[in-house]
Amino acid sequence: MSIEEAIQSRYRCAKCLGEDCSIKEVAMTGTGLSKMFDIQHNHYLFVSCEQCGYVEVYDPDVLRGHKAGSLGTILDALFGR
Repeated sequence: MSIEEAIQSRYRCAKCLGEDCSIKEVAMTGTGLSKMFDIQHNHYLFVSCEQCGYVEVYDPDVLRGHKAGSLGTILDALFGR
């Protein structure tokens, strides 16, 4: 089961107790050289309640228990994704 599937199956909104959510993965640059070269190595999951719009932010590396590989960062640097 993926992290996204696990979140959706257990989701309950902290504000309205709604049980339906949408999940988007967002990548952001850091500071210093990563910002200058637009290397987006910070990835987060934004989980939005479908009923009231309340958003929770999760770090997928913490949920997995380890840091993901650097292939995405390398591709970001090469192709400017």
